[in-house]
Amino acid sequence: MTSSSGERIEALESLLVERYSCRAFRSDLVPRATIERILSAAQRTASWCNSQPWQVIIASGDAARRFSEAIHDAATGTGTAHGAQSDFPFPREYKGVYLDRRRESGFQLYNALGIERGDKEGYKRQTLQNFKLFGAPHVAIISSDEALGVYGAVDCGGYVNNFLLAAQALGVATIPQAALAGFSGLIRTHFGLGEDRRVVCGISFGFAEGEHAANSYRTNRAKLADAATFLES
Repeated sequence: MTSSSGERIEALESLLVERYSCRAFRSDLVPRATIERILSAAQRTASWCNSQPWQVIIASGDAARRFSEAIHDAATGTGTAHGAQSDFPFPREYKGVYLDRRRESGFQLYNALGIERGDKEGYKRQTLQNFKLFGAPHVAIISSDEALGVYGAVDCGGYVNNFLLAAQALGVATIPQAALAGFSGLIRTHFGLGEDRRVVCGISFGFAEGEHAANSYRTNRAKLADAATFLES
């Protein structure tokens, strides 16, 4: 490994280690030039047959606020236009180590916020913060082409990851949110998406409220041996 390649992988590793899902944002806007640079970097994402199926809607400031109010109303049952629906099926079940990791992550958040175990109302209040975008002044809505099915969604997943890393490199905090995609009908109507588009997820982003308790912890990662198998003969 050359010194140049070593520096490059170290820079990537640093971004991967530093990035986290931000759950408390400041209200100040990210400059448009910074957002466009994030999008330009993410546009280099690899995709099946170079189809580049992702389309991105960026709502900022008042536009993000109006969307947040609409989807929060839907999530709390006070809205009338749309119920919960998703263009892609959510996980059927979490079990085994996947359930363990999910629980650990959730309890890390609740412990940081002082929400006691078993406090279902506290869990619900925190879940609803998803639909307030955790106070973020921007949200990106990622959609794929209907005809490309799950492979279009997989490509969009790569795009989302590169968006997150590019944002991290530029000092912008992010949180990818499947919760928003649970109201795909509302999103389609609110933003005027065509029936040929399928909502994959949202990304709320902005500058982190660094001292907030919700941003005080970091999730764990499985060991390499838990994820990779090497076959050599």
